[in-house]
Amino acid sequence: MNEHDARDTATTGVAPDRFSEDQLMKELETIHRTRHDTLLHGSDDALRAHNERMAQLEGEYLRRHPRRLVSAGRTREGARERGCADGAAPH
Repeated sequence: MNEHDARDTATTGVAPDRFSEDQLMKELETIHRTRHDTLLHGSDDALRAHNERMAQLEGEYLRRHPRRLVSAGRTREGARERGCADGAAPH
């Protein structure tokens, strides 16, 4: 294995499809918890790696849960209704 291969392996980590459900959720919780700090203080390389890993983990979650429950308030229509209820003009 050359230096480039070793760096790529270290950056990507374990393939998300190899995680159990509990492991995947733990990884997602960790990456979301560290997101803000990485955005504000991480190097460009760290942010790129964080973006790639988050996309991998979230993609795996969505693959496993294509029919996940979506809260009405988290949709565009729900946001519009919330805005009207708060007295804001509809968009």
